Amino acid sequence: MLVSEQKPLEEILRSLEGEGRVFLLGCRGCAEACQTGGEKEVLAMKETLEGAGKEIAGWAALDFLCQKGLVKTGLYPFEDQIVSADSILTMCCGIGVQVTSSVVGKVTHPACNTISLGGSRGEWWGSERCLECGDCLLDLTGGICPLTACTKSLINGPCGGARDGRCEFEPEVRECGWQLIYERLKKLDRLHKLREISLPKDFARMQPPKDLRGTAFWSLGQRQEERTGDETLGTL
Repeated sequence: MLVSEQKPLEEILRSLEGEGRVFLLGCRGCAEACQTGGEKEVLAMKETLEGAGKEIAGWAALDFLCQKGLVKTGLYPFEDQIVSADSILTMCCGIGVQVTSSVVGKVTHPACNTISLGGSRGEWWGSERCLECGDCLLDLTGGICPLTACTKSLINGPCGGARDGRCEFEPEVRECGWQLIYERLKKLDRLHKLREISLPKDFARMQPPKDLRGTAFWSLGQRQEERTGDETLGTL
């Protein structure tokens, strides 16, 4: 399970600046359990954004946005609404934002930060990964996480060793994460985002918060860790 919390409203509105029509997307998986992106929260966000002068092109809450097949089939009935929107505001963990961005091919904003529970939350099919950094950067990088797509977790551009779009560390099997980010931003006509400099990551936010350790989410995460142990390594 991935635990998320909604970003401050001012940050969400800043990411939506200049965009009049927004499609809202929630997740009936972890985000619903965390009360950050279920149907109730999506409808509350709809009311909030309409109060801020945004037009809501439509909304949906799907099962498990981390599953690419479910997202593709689940969004199909909303195709016209999504096409008419300037962007999608996705209320879930970083995995769901990345999956949605790759499936839809439209600007996808994260409405939440993913909070660390420590350790691993298990494995899933697909290339998307989340380090639970507590301060999601996907709005600046076209829905591709620089912390996981780049082997050095660089957040403001590629290293000097990247060549011909390949990663310096594993050029034979891995593309440069920042090359992927550049191509995605170019496709979305958002290359101007590369001019925005991200401050150094506060790695303290990648530690489980004290107020989370007494919750059921923490207990469930600990039991999952004990149950899976090193068995998940074979699925990588």
